[in-house]
Amino acid sequence: MKNLFILLLCCVCVACAKYPGVPEKYHALLDKALDKAGANQTELVKALKTAAPEMKEGVAFLIAYMPERDLTSMTGDDLLSNVQLAYEARNRFAWAKSVPDSIFLNDVLPYASLNETRENWRADFYRRFAPYVENCKTLDEAIAAVNRNIRDEVKVDYNTGREKPDQSPFESMRQNMASCSGLSILLTDAFRSVGIPSRIAGTANWHDNRGNHNWCEVWLDGKWYFTEYYPNKLDRSWFLADAGKADPNDRMHAIWASSFKPTGESFPLVWDFNIKYVPALNVTQRYLDIYKQVYNEQLEGGNYVKMKVMMYKDKRNTRKSDDRVAANVDIFCGKDQIGGGRTAGPRQDMNDVLEFVVEKNKEYTLYYFNKDGKWVGENVKVKEKPVEVKLHL
Repeated sequence: MKNLFILLLCCVCVACAKYPGVPEKYHALLDKALDKAGANQTELVKALKTAAPEMKEGVAFLIAYMPERDLTSMTGDDLLSNVQLAYEARNRFAWAKSVPDSIFLNDVLPYASLNETRENWRADFYRRFAPYVENCKTLDEAIAAVNRNIRDEVKVDYNTGREKPDQSPFESMRQNMASCSGLSILLTDAFRSVGIPSRIAGTANWHDNRGNHNWCEVWLDGKWYFTEYYPNKLDRSWFLADAGKADPNDRMHAIWASSFKPTGESFPLVWDFNIKYVPALNVTQRYLDIYKQVYNEQLEGGNYVKMKVMMYKDKRNTRKSDDRVAANVDIFCGKDQIGGGRTAGPRQDMNDVLEFVVEKNKEYTLYYFNKDGKWVGENVKVKEKPVEVKLHL
């Protein structure tokens, strides 16, 4: 019995000596990850050994869960720099200190969100965005400060002429343009650089097959909220009506939120569906609930009415189902987009109509491509009653 006890004690000591200062829950994961790292194992071990005691769990977390592409290529210096700056931000701002360890590790500490090119963005972004949040007293104030200033700080705008959809921060800043995914990566990294938990959310395809869209989520007071590069207030955006019709049981039409730690699911990357190493959570139900709440509040409040939109081949054909055309329509109030959708085509039920909820006594513009391929807009004045709009190609 004595010999058995000594043997067990030796085993425990060996395990502790192998990863000193690292919580035991990471030991087996580190063994597997370092084995996959191959020749790059020495770089990762260097970061693990030289990290300050309070940062060892952070380094271990990233190594344990990073995709193989990073295990075989990330230098120890880059890994350690990312971790040190993340902890520096956490220790600097009072509201960042209040973020739970589990949220900090998964949604502040990571050096990447999706499959974008790996870059050392954190030092640059920490220098850029720390001044904006320096005097913030709460996490929601800090979120608003970053969201409000990011566009003017990095000088990047949405543009379909960007080089690729999955751009890294510096790739977007070099071009001064990005897709919705690139903008979301920029915003998430800006948030993370000053200790604000953030992740990418999105759908591979809207419910009416109009295509994909990605945006950001931020963590505040125990809950996740959505926001965008061009901000509205939290949990409000032009795409809410679309998100409110997502399908949680359909991978392509569900809404996903990215994660660094594996979840058993992967984020659907529409530019390369073969990439499966970006973990994700199915968060569709939360968006369905938000939309239902907002929709009901608007209609019950008495200041909003429904706008039904139909598209026809021409002005002569407005009665028969066969005359209808399925087309994408975006709705704006002034310069602000408040929604979008796809009109019903000839094979859909006549009661299936594109519908928006709009504020009374305002003017809206409906934009679409006409039969000549021109982007045209039609103005609609909404008064006190629901309105039907018949558009023509």
